[in-house]
Amino acid sequence: MKKVRVIMTFILGLVLVVSVFYMPAGDPSYTFTAATEAYLQEGVKDTGATNIVAAIITDYRAFDTLGETLVLFTAILAVVTVLKSTKEEGHK
Repeated sequence: MKKVRVIMTFILGLVLVVSVFYMPAGDPSYTFTAATEAYLQEGVKDTGATNIVAAIITDYRAFDTLGETLVLFTAILAVVTVLKSTKEEGHK
């Protein structure tokens, strides 16, 4: 069983490293969009927040941030569950 985990971990690592080479090259013209301009010009007026980053995360992108938080929490819960079950198997 331990051998299978090592092999799967190696395959996952290999897939992640190879996927980096298939990522598109960055184009500086894509970094500044109409949304960026609107956030910077109207963010403080729309939200009342002086920190524009916090305003974007909590006001403009609140549901997206909530979804990311739920995914992260679910992943942490899954890891804890798997590690707890393997720990209990070792004590039997």
